Amino acid sequence: MPVLPVTGKRSDSLSTPLTTKGLPLPRPLRIIYAGTPDFAVPALEALIASPHDVVAVYTQPDRPAGRGRKLTPSPVKQVALNHDIAVEQPEHLRPEPVQQRLRDYQPDLMVVAAYGLILPQSVLDIPRRGCINIHASLLPRWRGAAPIQRALAEGDDTTGITLMQMAAGLDTGDMLLKDTCPITADDTARTLHDRLATMGAAALLPCLDDLVADRLRPEPQDDTQATYAHKLDKGEAVLDWSLPAVVLDRRIRAFNPWPVAQTRYQGQPLRLWMSRSLSGHMAGATPGTVVQEGPEGIDVATGDGILRITCLQLPGGKPLEAKAFLNARTLLGVNLGAPEAAC
Repeated sequence: MPVLPVTGKRSDSLSTPLTTKGLPLPRPLRIIYAGTPDFAVPALEALIASPHDVVAVYTQPDRPAGRGRKLTPSPVKQVALNHDIAVEQPEHLRPEPVQQRLRDYQPDLMVVAAYGLILPQSVLDIPRRGCINIHASLLPRWRGAAPIQRALAEGDDTTGITLMQMAAGLDTGDMLLKDTCPITADDTARTLHDRLATMGAAALLPCLDDLVADRLRPEPQDDTQATYAHKLDKGEAVLDWSLPAVVLDRRIRAFNPWPVAQTRYQGQPLRLWMSRSLSGHMAGATPGTVVQEGPEGIDVATGDGILRITCLQLPGGKPLEAKAFLNARTLLGVNLGAPEAAC
């Protein structure tokens, strides 16, 4: 399915041009911000630096992290605490006391970015101007939990962010603004994540200016063009070498930095961080067999074409460029992924 076409950075079909740039807003908005991971940090920082008033931050409860499994606040919570902003961390938003707490903040607007909790209609109705979501795809393509990774894995050549008016469905609300960017052959989920997070923050404030001035022109999504970005599963990270090299390369980059693509080597998982697909075919080579190696990378036969591994990691070690990895070993002739794979 092709990516929904976008003709410009701020599509005229989605919002009219900003005409009062530099003029004071009638009144700063009272905003509740809901987000949890790194992706949500740039937009929160942009709001904090704006004329608007972030009256509270909602984020996921602290979770165990690291080898010591110590309870750790989310990146969004850390930013909020650094700026003395009230933090709320309910497990769910449906209980009435939780919703009354939200009403007590008297929000004009709720801005949501990768929060991780479903907002029921009763919550969506609380802010005077509703709820806006920053979503990391060009809706209606890639609704759901993993839009960045799915866009990479499926070979999309373009992605972007969509600001939408939230509705009760999963990423089904009317679109307010879109910003598009290309996906390059070197992009990973991490690099694309960082770029889209910055784009979302940059688009948010002009969108709020248009909202205050009643210049937004919401556009309904075409549900017939929707695709769903299923949450990632660790089982997907195990590579099937019978697939074409171009597909394997996209998966390696999509699963970087999590869950990280892997294969088997000497009975242990070998993690693959970066790669490149090559044209050509090694006649008679079983998929998964290392057919050539050198400073540029480790070439593996696939179901169609050659996959060059350029960064990989052994258990207990750190990621290494292929040249450094080969300093102490050779993989030539090894059938990666086979239970008996060994030097």
